[in-house]
Amino acid sequence: MATPEKLLVLYTGGTIGMQMSADGLAPASGFEARMRTQQTCENASELPQWSFRELLPLIDSANMNPGHWLALRDEIVTAVEAHGHDAVLVLHGTDTLAYSAAALSFLLLGLEVPVVLTGAMQPAGVADGDAWPNLFGAMRELHRGVTPGVHLYFNGQLLHGARCSKLRSDAFDAFQVLPRQRQAEHVGLSALIDYRQVRQQANLAVLPLHPALQAGHLGALLDSGVKGVLLECYGSGTGPAGDAELMAVLRDAHARGVVLAAISQCPQGHVQFGVYAAGSRLAEVGLVSCGGMTREAALGKLFALLGAGLTQAEVEYWLARDLCGEMSD
Repeated sequence: MATPEKLLVLYTGGTIGMQMSADGLAPASGFEARMRTQQTCENASELPQWSFRELLPLIDSANMNPGHWLALRDEIVTAVEAHGHDAVLVLHGTDTLAYSAAALSFLLLGLEVPVVLTGAMQPAGVADGDAWPNLFGAMRELHRGVTPGVHLYFNGQLLHGARCSKLRSDAFDAFQVLPRQRQAEHVGLSALIDYRQVRQQANLAVLPLHPALQAGHLGALLDSGVKGVLLECYGSGTGPAGDAELMAVLRDAHARGVVLAAISQCPQGHVQFGVYAAGSRLAEVGLVSCGGMTREAALGKLFALLGAGLTQAEVEYWLARDLCGEMSD
């Protein structure tokens, strides 16, 4: 955990650097100059040397999509391998910050540098706001030494990139790691899924199970061309196993090669299919347990695995195993 000698600050947009426009707050260029002005008020001995790059076009993170994840991955890998950066700080909007942190955790597997994402609930310059504390707090954390891998820094906490979620929209402590059971087998990294593996876009969807769900609703989604669906099950991994038509839709989709991943929709839940018969029936038609993973982590992992061109069986194998601490303590 050495102090970085060549930190890259990669600015993607988000509230942290927004300025007022005719339509309200919007992403704005020129943030490097504002950072360097603010740095004169900070203790320079606690900060690493850094350079700055904007990932254009700057966006409100509400507009983030998987294509942006791939662009971020490419920028970070190029920064490390082509330009010699030994750490990267990503400035990102908070709405999808946890999704990007999780996706990058799997798109950058094996990259031996720390990558830290941060943002803010209020724009830089707001009196008593959280922008400068989060940004320079993350830089101080990096200066002290951060382990390789993807992390999220917010409100004084360094969080695991594939374990955190945004839980609040009205307070500075918006991000937390909730206690979830993580007992999956940790496995060594394969060249099939490390950061060097070329990734493509993958057509994915997320669907919570609920009492009003009908087979026709699910069938329309599964017939839309998706390669993988993340199903948010009840409790420990149950669902409407008594609905024969709905179960047939799931079974047919799995037979066609669609990956069916399962998480618990409970904030502190985990999937353990064998606890209830209703859960066992879901496993029988092809659902794969993602254990105690969050929605953000499971979606990012599914995207990274399918994007690597793996077969259905290969994706299901890696989904059920811990790759970077997302499923084990």
